[in-house]
Amino acid sequence: MSKKFSLIIFTDLDGSLLHRDNFEFDEIKDYLKNLIDDGIIIIPNTSKTERETEEFLKQLGSKLPFISENGSVINGLNLLKKDLPQKLILSRDKNELLKIFNNEVPKNLIIKCKWIYLMDKNIQSNILGLSKDNLDFALDRKFTIPFIFEGTKNEKIELNKILKILGLTLQDGGRVVNLCDNVNKAKSMQIFLRFLKKDKKKIKTIAVGDNYNDLDMLKNADIACLVFNDQFKQDLINLDNLIVSNKPSPEGWADVIKTALVKIRYKD
Repeated sequence: MSKKFSLIIFTDLDGSLLHRDNFEFDEIKDYLKNLIDDGIIIIPNTSKTERETEEFLKQLGSKLPFISENGSVINGLNLLKKDLPQKLILSRDKNELLKIFNNEVPKNLIIKCKWIYLMDKNIQSNILGLSKDNLDFALDRKFTIPFIFEGTKNEKIELNKILKILGLTLQDGGRVVNLCDNVNKAKSMQIFLRFLKKDKKKIKTIAVGDNYNDLDMLKNADIACLVFNDQFKQDLINLDNLIVSNKPSPEGWADVIKTALVKIRYKD
Protein backbone atom coordinates (compact mmCIF):
# COMPACT_ATOMS: atom_id res chain seq x y z
CA MET A 1 0.00 0.00 0.00
CA SER A 2 1.53 3.28 -1.08
CA LYS A 3 1.61 6.35 1.11
CA LYS A 4 0.43 9.51 -0.63
CA PHE A 5 1.92 11.91 1.92
CA SER A 6 3.51 12.14 5.35
CA LEU A 7 0.89 12.04 8.07
CA ILE A 8 1.31 13.60 11.50
CA ILE A 9 -1.10 13.13 14.40
CA PHE A 10 -0.87 15.85 17.05
CA THR A 11 -2.62 14.59 20.14
CA ASP A 12 -3.54 15.79 23.58
CA LEU A 13 -2.95 13.15 26.26
CA ASP A 14 -5.15 13.49 29.37
CA GLY A 15 -8.75 12.70 28.50
CA SER A 16 -7.94 12.31 24.80
CA LEU A 17 -5.48 9.43 24.53
CA LEU A 18 -5.15 8.62 28.23
CA HIS A 19 -8.09 7.60 30.43
CA ARG A 20 -9.49 10.64 32.17
CA ASP A 21 -9.29 9.18 35.69
CA ASN A 22 -6.49 6.61 35.79
CA PHE A 23 -4.36 7.97 32.87
CA GLU A 24 -3.94 4.49 31.36
CA PHE A 25 -4.00 3.48 27.69
CA ASP A 26 -3.39 -0.28 27.66
CA GLU A 27 -6.47 -0.90 25.49
CA ILE A 28 -4.95 1.00 22.55
CA LYS A 29 -1.21 0.52 23.09
CA ASP A 30 -0.87 -2.07 20.31
CA TYR A 31 -2.89 0.15 17.96
CA LEU A 32 -0.58 3.08 18.68
CA LYS A 33 2.47 0.93 17.97
CA ASN A 34 0.94 -0.25 14.69
CA LEU A 35 0.36 3.34 13.59
CA ILE A 36 3.97 4.22 14.36
CA ASP A 37 5.24 1.10 12.56
CA ASP A 38 3.13 2.14 9.55
CA GLY A 39 5.10 5.39 9.30
CA ILE A 40 2.57 7.72 10.93
CA ILE A 41 4.23 10.35 13.11
CA ILE A 42 2.47 10.74 16.46
CA ILE A 43 3.28 13.92 18.39
CA PRO A 44 1.93 14.31 21.94
CA ASN A 45 0.90 17.97 22.29
CA THR A 46 -0.01 18.27 25.93
CA SER A 47 -0.27 20.40 29.04
CA LYS A 48 1.77 17.72 30.80
CA THR A 49 5.34 18.41 31.84
CA GLU A 50 8.40 17.10 30.07
CA ARG A 51 8.93 14.43 32.74
CA GLU A 52 5.29 13.30 32.60
CA THR A 53 5.40 12.99 28.82
CA GLU A 54 8.68 11.10 28.92
CA GLU A 55 7.07 8.68 31.37
CA PHE A 56 4.17 8.15 28.93
CA LEU A 57 6.64 7.45 26.09
CA LYS A 58 8.50 5.03 28.34
CA GLN A 59 5.25 3.12 28.92
CA LEU A 60 4.55 3.18 25.18
CA GLY A 61 8.06 1.94 24.44
CA SER A 62 8.68 4.49 21.70
CA LYS A 63 10.84 7.57 21.26
CA LEU A 64 8.71 10.36 19.80
CA PRO A 65 9.03 14.13 19.52
CA PHE A 66 6.55 15.94 21.78
CA ILE A 67 5.26 19.35 22.80
CA SER A 68 4.84 19.94 26.51
CA GLU A 69 3.35 22.51 28.92
CA ASN A 70 0.68 23.85 26.54
CA GLY A 71 3.01 24.69 23.69
CA SER A 72 5.87 26.03 25.81
CA VAL A 73 8.59 23.73 24.49
CA ILE A 74 9.12 21.37 21.56
CA ASN A 75 11.20 18.30 22.37
CA GLY A 76 12.90 15.85 20.02
CA LEU A 77 12.74 17.42 16.58
CA ASN A 78 16.12 15.78 16.01
CA LEU A 79 14.40 12.38 16.17
CA LEU A 80 12.83 13.20 12.79
CA LYS A 81 15.86 14.94 11.30
CA LYS A 82 19.32 14.84 12.85
CA ASP A 83 20.13 18.43 11.92
CA LEU A 84 17.10 19.81 13.81
CA PRO A 85 17.31 20.94 17.46
CA GLN A 86 16.72 18.53 20.34
CA LYS A 87 14.78 21.20 22.24
CA LEU A 88 13.10 24.42 21.15
CA ILE A 89 11.90 26.65 24.00
CA LEU A 90 9.04 28.98 23.07
CA SER A 91 8.23 30.41 26.52
CA ARG A 92 9.78 32.53 29.20
CA ASP A 93 10.59 30.93 32.54
CA LYS A 94 7.62 30.49 34.90
CA ASN A 95 9.21 32.72 37.55
CA GLU A 96 9.29 35.61 35.09
CA LEU A 97 5.62 35.04 34.25
CA LEU A 98 4.66 34.93 37.90
CA LYS A 99 6.57 38.15 38.59
CA ILE A 100 4.66 39.96 35.82
CA PHE A 101 1.39 38.51 37.10
CA ASN A 102 1.95 39.61 40.70
CA ASN A 103 3.19 43.07 39.73
CA GLU A 104 0.58 43.95 37.09
CA VAL A 105 -2.67 42.09 37.84
CA PRO A 106 -5.10 43.85 40.23
CA LYS A 107 -5.10 42.46 43.77
CA ASN A 108 -8.83 41.72 43.68
CA LEU A 109 -8.15 39.19 40.91
CA ILE A 110 -4.89 37.82 42.32
CA ILE A 111 -6.63 36.68 45.50
CA LYS A 112 -9.05 34.60 43.39
CA CYS A 113 -6.12 32.53 42.04
CA LYS A 114 -5.17 29.58 44.26
CA TRP A 115 -1.77 28.29 43.12
CA ILE A 116 -1.42 24.51 43.09
CA TYR A 117 2.27 24.57 44.06
CA LEU A 118 1.42 26.26 47.37
CA MET A 119 -1.14 23.65 48.41
CA ASP A 120 -0.81 20.65 50.69
CA LYS A 121 0.17 17.46 48.85
CA ASN A 122 -3.12 15.75 49.71
CA ILE A 123 -5.03 18.63 48.12
CA GLN A 124 -2.71 18.65 45.10
CA SER A 125 -3.31 14.93 44.66
CA ASN A 126 -7.10 15.33 44.81
CA ILE A 127 -7.20 18.26 42.37
CA LEU A 128 -4.86 16.73 39.79
CA GLY A 129 -6.25 13.22 40.15
CA LEU A 130 -2.74 11.85 40.68
CA SER A 131 -1.20 9.57 43.25
CA LYS A 132 1.41 11.19 45.47
CA ASP A 133 4.07 9.15 43.63
CA ASN A 134 3.24 10.93 40.37
CA LEU A 135 2.90 14.44 41.79
CA ASP A 136 6.58 15.28 41.49
CA PHE A 137 6.53 14.77 37.72
CA ALA A 138 3.33 16.81 37.35
CA LEU A 139 4.60 19.71 39.46
CA ASP A 140 8.02 19.86 37.79
CA ARG A 141 6.92 22.79 35.63
CA LYS A 142 9.40 25.17 34.04
CA PHE A 143 7.10 27.38 31.97
CA THR A 144 3.51 27.17 33.29
CA ILE A 145 1.82 27.63 36.66
CA PRO A 146 -1.42 25.75 37.38
CA PHE A 147 -4.06 27.22 39.66
CA ILE A 148 -7.73 27.11 40.62
CA PHE A 149 -9.69 30.27 39.81
CA GLU A 150 -12.33 30.99 42.44
CA GLY A 151 -13.80 34.12 40.87
CA THR A 152 -16.89 34.67 38.75
CA LYS A 153 -17.19 34.16 35.01
CA ASN A 154 -16.96 37.93 34.45
CA GLU A 155 -13.86 38.16 36.64
CA LYS A 156 -12.24 35.38 34.60
CA ILE A 157 -13.04 37.30 31.40
CA GLU A 158 -11.49 40.42 32.94
CA LEU A 159 -8.39 38.47 33.96
CA ASN A 160 -8.04 37.08 30.44
CA LYS A 161 -8.17 40.58 28.96
CA ILE A 162 -5.53 41.90 31.35
CA LEU A 163 -3.20 38.97 30.69
CA LYS A 164 -3.54 39.40 26.94
CA ILE A 165 -2.33 43.00 27.29
CA LEU A 166 0.60 41.73 29.38
CA GLY A 167 1.54 39.13 26.76
CA LEU A 168 0.37 36.22 28.91
CA THR A 169 -2.42 33.68 28.49
CA LEU A 170 -4.71 31.40 30.47
CA GLN A 171 -5.08 27.82 29.24
CA ASP A 172 -8.12 26.03 30.65
CA GLY A 173 -7.53 22.28 30.79
CA GLY A 174 -10.50 21.15 32.83
CA ARG A 175 -9.02 20.22 36.20
CA VAL A 176 -6.98 23.43 36.51
CA VAL A 177 -6.18 26.68 34.72
CA ASN A 178 -2.58 27.30 33.66
CA LEU A 179 -0.86 30.66 33.56
CA CYS A 180 1.24 30.59 30.38
CA ASP A 181 3.35 32.80 28.19
CA ASN A 182 1.90 33.86 24.83
CA VAL A 183 1.94 30.25 23.64
CA ASN A 184 -0.59 27.52 22.91
CA LYS A 185 -0.78 24.10 21.30
CA ALA A 186 -1.61 25.49 17.85
CA LYS A 187 1.34 27.91 17.73
CA SER A 188 3.80 25.19 18.70
CA MET A 189 2.23 22.81 16.18
CA GLN A 190 2.69 25.38 13.40
CA ILE A 191 6.34 25.97 14.37
CA PHE A 192 6.91 22.21 14.45
CA LEU A 193 5.48 21.85 10.95
CA ARG A 194 7.53 24.78 9.66
CA PHE A 195 10.71 22.84 10.36
CA LEU A 196 9.48 19.73 8.55
CA LYS A 197 8.05 21.56 5.55
CA LYS A 198 11.52 22.81 4.63
CA ASP A 199 11.91 19.45 2.90
CA LYS A 200 8.95 20.41 0.66
CA LYS A 201 7.42 16.99 1.26
CA LYS A 202 3.63 16.98 1.39
CA ILE A 203 2.32 16.75 4.95
CA LYS A 204 -1.21 16.27 6.24
CA THR A 205 -2.25 16.60 9.86
CA ILE A 206 -4.78 15.13 12.26
CA ALA A 207 -5.31 16.73 15.67
CA VAL A 208 -7.00 15.04 18.62
CA GLY A 209 -8.27 16.79 21.75
CA ASP A 210 -11.07 16.82 24.28
CA ASN A 211 -11.10 20.24 25.94
CA TYR A 212 -10.98 24.02 25.53
CA ASN A 213 -7.20 24.30 25.40
CA ASP A 214 -7.20 21.95 22.38
CA LEU A 215 -9.51 24.03 20.19
CA ASP A 216 -6.87 26.12 18.39
CA MET A 217 -4.91 22.96 17.64
CA LEU A 218 -8.02 21.30 16.20
CA LYS A 219 -8.82 24.34 14.05
CA ASN A 220 -5.35 24.29 12.49
CA ALA A 221 -5.34 20.62 11.45
CA ASP A 222 -6.52 19.07 8.20
CA ILE A 223 -8.73 16.71 10.21
CA ALA A 224 -9.96 17.60 13.72
CA CYS A 225 -10.94 14.87 16.18
CA LEU A 226 -12.80 15.40 19.44
CA VAL A 227 -12.84 12.62 22.03
CA PHE A 228 -15.97 12.42 24.17
CA ASN A 229 -15.83 14.54 27.33
CA ASP A 230 -19.02 14.88 29.36
CA GLN A 231 -17.73 18.13 30.89
CA PHE A 232 -17.21 19.80 27.53
CA LYS A 233 -19.97 21.20 25.31
CA GLN A 234 -19.09 19.53 22.03
CA ASP A 235 -22.01 21.13 20.18
CA LEU A 236 -20.27 24.51 20.53
CA ILE A 237 -17.53 23.39 18.13
CA ASN A 238 -18.26 24.49 14.59
CA LEU A 239 -15.72 22.80 12.33
CA ASP A 240 -16.52 21.34 8.93
CA ASN A 241 -13.96 18.56 9.25
CA LEU A 242 -14.73 17.59 12.86
CA ILE A 243 -14.90 13.91 13.86
CA VAL A 244 -16.48 13.25 17.27
CA SER A 245 -16.32 10.01 19.25
CA ASN A 246 -19.17 8.70 21.37
CA LYS A 247 -16.71 6.93 23.65
CA PRO A 248 -14.29 8.44 26.16
CA SER A 249 -10.54 7.90 26.08
CA PRO A 250 -8.63 5.76 25.40
CA GLU A 251 -11.04 3.79 23.16
CA GLY A 252 -12.49 7.04 21.81
CA TRP A 253 -9.03 8.04 20.59
CA ALA A 254 -8.70 4.90 18.49
CA ASP A 255 -12.23 5.34 17.11
CA VAL A 256 -11.69 8.90 15.85
CA ILE A 257 -8.28 8.04 14.36
CA LYS A 258 -9.70 5.08 12.43
CA THR A 259 -12.41 7.35 11.01
CA ALA A 260 -9.89 10.10 10.25
CA LEU A 261 -7.56 7.74 8.36
CA VAL A 262 -10.43 6.76 6.08
CA LYS A 263 -11.49 10.38 5.62
CA ILE A 264 -8.00 11.61 4.86
CA ARG A 265 -7.40 8.64 2.54
CA TYR A 266 -3.97 7.84 3.96
CA LYS A 267 -3.81 4.51 2.14
CA ASP A 268 -4.79 3.34 -1.32
